[in-house]
Amino acid sequence: MTSHRTSPQAGPHANENQAGAGTELVVDIGAIAHGGHFVARHEGRVIFVRHAIPGEKVRIRLTDSGDSSSFWRADVVEVLEPSADRVPHFWKPADSLSAWSHGGPPVGGAELGHISLQRQRTLKAEVLAEQLKRLAGLDLATEVEAVGDNHDGGLGWRTRASFAVTPKGRLGMHAHRSDVVLPIKEMPLALPGLNELKLWDLDLSGIARIEVAVPANGTRPLILLAPEEGTSPKRIHSILSQLPHDVSVASFDPSKGEVLQLRGRTWVQESAAGHEYRVTGEGFWQIHKDAPDTLVGAVTDYLSNGGYLQPGAAVADLYAGAGLFTAPLADAVGVTGSVLSVEGAPGTSRDARKNLHGEPQVEIVQGRVERVLHQRARSFDSLVLDPPRAGAGKAVVKQLMATGPRAIAYVSCDPASFARDLGYFHQGGWRLEALRAFDLYPNTHHLETVGLIVPSS
Repeated sequence: MTSHRTSPQAGPHANENQAGAGTELVVDIGAIAHGGHFVARHEGRVIFVRHAIPGEKVRIRLTDSGDSSSFWRADVVEVLEPSADRVPHFWKPADSLSAWSHGGPPVGGAELGHISLQRQRTLKAEVLAEQLKRLAGLDLATEVEAVGDNHDGGLGWRTRASFAVTPKGRLGMHAHRSDVVLPIKEMPLALPGLNELKLWDLDLSGIARIEVAVPANGTRPLILLAPEEGTSPKRIHSILSQLPHDVSVASFDPSKGEVLQLRGRTWVQESAAGHEYRVTGEGFWQIHKDAPDTLVGAVTDYLSNGGYLQPGAAVADLYAGAGLFTAPLADAVGVTGSVLSVEGAPGTSRDARKNLHGEPQVEIVQGRVERVLHQRARSFDSLVLDPPRAGAGKAVVKQLMATGPRAIAYVSCDPASFARDLGYFHQGGWRLEALRAFDLYPNTHHLETVGLIVPSS
């Protein structure tokens, strides 16, 4: 059952039959859905609501709607019957109740910050189970495990962050599914070192986007500035002069992937699993400070304990990035074994080559995974697969099975693409042997999984 009203911002023509953006409704909140939304219904239409908790009665504000839409989107603006798991949000700009009370939407990036951490993990486990059931035909409940310091409130874990710039030249972040950039004065999810840069105090006029990497090992941070078209070198150097002198700074063009040194290095030094890694510019690295060691441990435990990763084995690290998994795999197989490391991004592949230059058993190949596997017939004892959020896809899964490995460790940051790919493995006669899930993105809807997939026979 829902009730309806039109907020002043919705305009004078909004009514029950024309529920445009800005219209407010009272709804009962149902289950969580993939993507950080919760399901509600109004006159038979599904509404995906952010900032809610199952079982609550709330007032929502429509943010995306229309008579022809199959579903609507909305934010919670008032909680009428709260869940026992609702807690005060730790960050005002991301708090929907606070933001809309001041007339605008919240920033994205902390959409579950109003929910206790334990309930967040339970909800993420429900999403994972639903995706496995719907896309892979599996009935499987998996605990979402906490990592690192379980007493940090899910704060202070991000080693990397991406920011936009407001029209007035201040550091900001986008509202969810919006071009609106809202100013911020802190980033509670980030390591203290990122907040200590105090980028929000600077005049960033002429900059479109900023990427910041603050390694968890305490080494030199890197700030990447993406200038707006037409920004003069003088303006960029004016911003450079405002930044701390012990921070590396570079300009970059996101469309071309080009990085130009302005001061210090164009890369950061990361540490994990007993190895040091150079990661250039926008090169991929796990965001949570404890993620690299956590994931390496999960992958190597699965493969080693199953007898799939031994001295002399032939293994592959696909979508390898800067070599996070490649290095410990090389340790495990030794000089009598072999590791094929494949990464599509040229800059990141160059990083892997530098990071693994002293390992003769490692072959670094830059290129798309499907192309590399197609060019030369290969066989492996085991594979590590860590694709981007979109997953590997049907064609790659088919190629992987054809290489004849005894096991595949699949690392995924998206339960939907993981479950879809797992369905393809099942169709090919493979099965999920084991699965772990980690809360590597507290206070957001994201989670990470590591699955061990083996031939059914």
